[in-house]
Amino acid sequence: MGVHHTKDKGDLGVAKAHADLVSKGFTVLFPATEHAPFDLVAYAEGAFHRLQVKYRSARAGAVTVKFRSMWADRNGTHITPMDKKAVDLVCVYCPETDECYYISPSAHGVSVTLRIAPSKNGQLAGVLNAAAFRDLPSLIPG
Repeated sequence: MGVHHTKDKGDLGVAKAHADLVSKGFTVLFPATEHAPFDLVAYAEGAFHRLQVKYRSARAGAVTVKFRSMWADRNGTHITPMDKKAVDLVCVYCPETDECYYISPSAHGVSVTLRIAPSKNGQLAGVLNAAAFRDLPSLIPG
């Protein structure tokens, strides 16, 4: 895959999340604005779930997600913390694994790191295995 502009990476992440959620039995809805705090809504069994999607490449066998928004304009770079009440889940698309991982931001602090490969030092305490975040048992229909 060639070099991607940041917006293109985000669009690819949303497309992968859409396909993954549909394969899990959800109907996927999209907001009519780019300014919503969520990128899509997964619907099943009478319940709606707001998801923000992030594209994150793996570094040293792990994917790190910071719960914030960052953008630049003529006044510089701006960073604001995520409003964790405005989204139900964060879907992280990792191109190295071609998988989506689903994280509840309210269950974590300002960031979370998921391991996609064992750490080189063999550490297990406090390590979050990315594979455990592939499914959403409480949200998956039927």
